[in-house]
Amino acid sequence: MGVEEELLLVSDSTGEPLALSSAVLAAAAAAGEEAADVFEKELHQEQLEFATRPVADMTALREEIVRWRGEAARHAEAAGARVAALATSPLPVRPSRNLGRRYRWMAGQFALTADEQLTGGCHVHVSVASDEEGVGVLDRIRPWLPLLHAISANSPYWQGTDSGYAGYRSRVWNRLPSAGPYEPFGDAAAYHARVRDMLATGVIRDQGMIYFDARLSHNFPTVEIRVADVCLEPGTTVLVATLARALVETAARSWAEGEPAPAVPVALLRLASWQAARSGPEGPLLDPRTHRGTDAETALGALLAHTEDALRETGDLDAARAALALLATRGSGARRQRELHEGGLDLGEVVRECARLTTGTPEPEH
Repeated sequence: MGVEEELLLVSDSTGEPLALSSAVLAAAAAAGEEAADVFEKELHQEQLEFATRPVADMTALREEIVRWRGEAARHAEAAGARVAALATSPLPVRPSRNLGRRYRWMAGQFALTADEQLTGGCHVHVSVASDEEGVGVLDRIRPWLPLLHAISANSPYWQGTDSGYAGYRSRVWNRLPSAGPYEPFGDAAAYHARVRDMLATGVIRDQGMIYFDARLSHNFPTVEIRVADVCLEPGTTVLVATLARALVETAARSWAEGEPAPAVPVALLRLASWQAARSGPEGPLLDPRTHRGTDAETALGALLAHTEDALRETGDLDAARAALALLATRGSGARRQRELHEGGLDLGEVVRECARLTTGTPEPEH
C-alpha cells in the first residue's frame, strides 16, 4: 500500500499560500533522483504532492510520511516557503494555475470550478490481485467511505471564513462532474465500460479525471481511495490508511466468498458524505449499516467491528483502537484549527502553527 498527500505552500511570515511549486520542485530535483520521483506538481502552483513508496506495514508507512513531509519542508524552505497539511487555505487566495496542456484544458472546461480547486486530499492505494477483485472491493466499501472522510476532516475554513463544515474540501471537490459516490459496477467489464462511456461524452479528458470516491488506479494494480482530506498530522494519515487497507481486505474476502455487495443508493451515500463533511469525527454521522443518524462513537465503532478480523491479522487492531480513542479526545484537524483560532490566533498564525504540526517541528522558544 501507499499514500499520496497534497500539501499547501505557505508564507512563513503571513501564512498566505505562495505560488512556488516550480521552485520547490526544482529544489527537490537538485537534491537527487529519488526526491525528483517522489514530488509532483498539482493543478495550482500553491500545492506540492508527494507519494510514498509501497510498503507492507504501518510503521514503515509512518516513516515514509514523516520523511517526505520533512523533505517537502526542506525544499520549500529553500524556495522561501513552508508546507502545511491543510485541505483548504484558511486565508483568502486566488490560486495560480500551473502550466501544461492538461491544466489549460481543465481551466477551459471547468471554468470557475477549476479555479476553486485549491484543495488538498490524501489518497490511499491498496494493492489488489486483479481488476475483478478490485471492482469487488469497490462495490463493497461504498457505505464505509464517508467515515474515512469524517476521520480526516481538516478543512473548516474557506476564503477567510469559517465554512461551518469540518471537511469543506469535499464540498468544493464534488463540484467536478465525475466526483463523488458511485453506483455498484458488478464486475470489471462493467467498470471499464462505465469509464469508456464517461470519456466518450467529452465532458472529461482522460482516465485521471475519473474522480470517484474510490476507483481502480490507472497507473498501479491498486484500489485508490480518494475521500480523505490531507491530515494535519502523520498519525491521522496512518489511521486512515490502516482502516482503508482493512476495508479493502474485508471487502476482498466478502467478494471471494460470493457475498452480495450492499445495494445502497447513491442518494444515501451523498447524504452520508455530506454529514461526514459537516460534522467530522465529532459527529453526528450516518451509521453505514442502517443509514440513520447516530453518534460518532457508534458509527466509528461499527467501522472498527466491520474490519476487526482484517486489523487483527495485520497486527493493527490495538493501534487502530488507540488512534480512534486519541482522535476522540484530541479532535480532528478541523477542530484543532478552530481551537487555535478561538484561542486568540489570527488565521495566518493558525496556518503557521499547522505548518509546525505538519512536520512535528518543535515549538519556538519565547
